[in-house]
Amino acid sequence: MCGRFEIHNTLEIIAKVFGIDSVTFDYTPSYNIAPSQDILLVVNDGKRRFVKSRWGFVPSWSKELSDGYKMINARAESVAEKPSFRQAFQNQRCLVVADGFYEWKKEGTRKRPFYIRLKSGKPFGFAGLYNIWKSPEGEQICTSTIITTDANELVHPLHDRMPVIASPDAYDVWLDPNIHDKALLQNILKSYPSEELEAYEVTPMVNSPKNNAPENIQKI
Repeated sequence: MCGRFEIHNTLEIIAKVFGIDSVTFDYTPSYNIAPSQDILLVVNDGKRRFVKSRWGFVPSWSKELSDGYKMINARAESVAEKPSFRQAFQNQRCLVVADGFYEWKKEGTRKRPFYIRLKSGKPFGFAGLYNIWKSPEGEQICTSTIITTDANELVHPLHDRMPVIASPDAYDVWLDPNIHDKALLQNILKSYPSEELEAYEVTPMVNSPKNNAPENIQKI
């Protein structure tokens, strides 16, 4: 699964990576993003743009925003068919912007946190889905989920699942709402090559979402 990640690069750098020309948006870097917090999405509704979203997908039929806690992740193997995600998989795909994510290695009763990022240090996009949920009071809230797949060789010693990091050459296809070919889309949902990632141990401070500082991603 993916239960914690971070984003710290400037919006200008992120916009360049994702091919966004016009940036009329503001965001706050966070070194410890947890479910229910705001995250940064890239969507394509005629052109690529940034969207702020609440992490935790809420289907249109849900009555409570808190239902999103159950849907911070969607499994690549079933996302196209699961009723909660089926429509979004067809029409509302997105990229969740990140610089890296955290995973924990269990050793008895102890958990050691590790940070995983691209060796290049560049921002990247998790394959995700979003939905505009309407509350009973009429408020519209963008909610989203991160798709996970089998872990690669680097991540597997930490966890058997990992978030899908979309390859940049797949961005156009994944974001295009007019593409509905399940086989084509499913081919994007695979584990990222181990040789392009690095993982290292970080401070136990990241265990609490309250700790949000650059020190979280420093190697120890």
